Amino acid sequence: MSKSLLMVFTGNGKGKTTAALGQAFRAMGQGFSVCFVQFVKGTWRCGEQISARRFQDLLEFRVFGRGFLWDSDDLSKDEEAGRKGWEFAKQQIHSGHYRMVILDELTYLVNFGMIDEKEVLDCLEARPENVHVVVTGRDAPRSIMKLADIVTVMDENKHHFYQGVMAQRGVEF
Repeated sequence: MSKSLLMVFTGNGKGKTTAALGQAFRAMGQGFSVCFVQFVKGTWRCGEQISARRFQDLLEFRVFGRGFLWDSDDLSKDEEAGRKGWEFAKQQIHSGHYRMVILDELTYLVNFGMIDEKEVLDCLEARPENVHVVVTGRDAPRSIMKLADIVTVMDENKHHFYQGVMAQRGVEF
């Protein structure tokens, strides 16, 4: 049996976006078109954004975030960017062009009340039968996890940040 899957990568540990990128590469390896929509994270040049250019034939990578919400200078602008990204993401899920749509850091938009949780659930539930959707971010709402076919919770057991080692190019971005 084959069906579209809703996959959720959540938790406090490192690896949610990394897992989603791995899923994208697996899908592209099978010839699937993938749309990667990145919310929250800023427009700085992260490794995944740079790499995406090398796979333009199968991967569309769009950034809608202005940076981390907890560092925001204007949450209304972040909310506007998030809503714009969500509208784009909904269109891509139902466009018929992609076999996989990744909604990176979507959980923050729901948890901060920037987009309506029920609207998200309705969209995810109504995804076309041939479109897999991946949702990443900390504190995934229970309702999204309940709807999901796969939920992986990344636990943080040890992190170099607590040893004074800051985020590094090629590892965190």
